Amino acid sequence: MKRKINQFTFQNWMKNFKGICRQLIIPFTIFQAIRTFIFPTTLDVLLLTLFIILALAFHYDWI
Repeated sequence: MKRKINQFTFQNWMKNFKGICRQLIIPFTIFQAIRTFIFPTTLDVLLLTLFIILALAFHYDWI
């Protein structure tokens, strides 16, 4: 017997996950910026760019 997924529970879970990501993106971005200035590699620059885009998306509610 298949169990139905409750859409309201799923939405609450996604809201909680989004809230956690929103709180953690700024510290990760600051840490990555410091790391990029000390040891600049291509991967560090790409991660920093991704974190900045995600931080802007959360700030302006694009996500």
